[in-house]
Amino acid sequence: MAGISIKAVSKSFKDAAVLHGVSLDIADGEFLTLVGPSGCGKTTLLRILAGLETQDAGDVFIGDTMVDDLPPKARDVAMVFQSYALYPYMTVAENIALPLTMRRLSAIERLPLIGRLVPGSAAKRAGIQADMRGVAESLSIGHLLSRRPAQLSGGQRQRVALGRAMVRQPKAFLMDEPLSNLDAKMRVQARAEIAELHRSLGATFVYVTHDQAEAMTMSDRVAVMMGGHLLQVAAPQTIYDDPADLAVATFIGTPDINCIPATVHTDGAVDVLGRTWPIAVAAPAGASVTVAIRPEAFILMQGARTEAATVSGTIRHLEHLGSETLVHVGAQPLAKPMIARVEPVAGAALAIGEAVTLGVRPSRILVFGTDGKRLRPRETAFTAPRERVREAAHG
Repeated sequence: MAGISIKAVSKSFKDAAVLHGVSLDIADGEFLTLVGPSGCGKTTLLRILAGLETQDAGDVFIGDTMVDDLPPKARDVAMVFQSYALYPYMTVAENIALPLTMRRLSAIERLPLIGRLVPGSAAKRAGIQADMRGVAESLSIGHLLSRRPAQLSGGQRQRVALGRAMVRQPKAFLMDEPLSNLDAKMRVQARAEIAELHRSLGATFVYVTHDQAEAMTMSDRVAVMMGGHLLQVAAPQTIYDDPADLAVATFIGTPDINCIPATVHTDGAVDVLGRTWPIAVAAPAGASVTVAIRPEAFILMQGARTEAATVSGTIRHLEHLGSETLVHVGAQPLAKPMIARVEPVAGAALAIGEAVTLGVRPSRILVFGTDGKRLRPRETAFTAPRERVREAAHG
């Protein structure tokens, strides 16, 4: 196995720049997911790693070896495509064994009849079959070896494609949206299987997807890409709780994060919808900022209790999802309702058209500048020790 290092890689197709000096280090044995919207450059970057595309600038290292001039077969990486790329006229056994057949048998030994007469070919074929069956059994598809791809379900084809990649024991696995052709229930199962496969192999995985659920549930780290740039690379929970860019905050999370325009007050506090919230950022007075709040960070305020970090509005819609309730709250002058995630017991007591007040702890408030970059809070009178102790006591 080996780590991967990408150094200032750029790529353009005619006049369209796709990658802009991307640099990324992937540790040996790490599961890293490249996630972003369609057209952000993630698949192009993966194809460059595999040797299927050539970068215009920059270098790629697999282990300690620069592979810029090496063809795909010499890079010792296995790629699993979105379409699985299985040969329809071959059985499952033949598809899985194909990489070993091409690697271990000579051109003559691969001939159907004459090849079997070549001295030593029988032992090689037996070894290939043993390795193929071992991989198939590990993926629970040993009973499908005689079938052809047309006779398999989507999930079974996906396992065959993984088996064909695994049997080579490559330095790294490159996966380009391998679950996109599966239905929702099968994707959930397949996510768990791929994560377990990674743990058992201890291999380096580079996984491409536009599905944030896949990125968040399987990865050691997530690399968020937008417009050919890497915006943030961090652990999944860090990406969610501590986004460095507004584009990252709005892309990751379901429902979407709530974004509210605000203005910096004279002392660095932030004026939000006519109220001054108990946060302070290092920005000049009068600067426009965006306050962002995750749906679960909101708290339904009860009675006449008033806190500075609150916003009031009217319930426009309720989504009762069983395990939770999503409350859509309209507040002037916002064009888009805010969404709060509450417990189903609390949601059952609410009604459309009812006036509510939502509160939020200062520690859960994210602030971004006009350039989309995160603005960190600074110490002020709002964050006196007693307030911090009270906030910690309430979680």
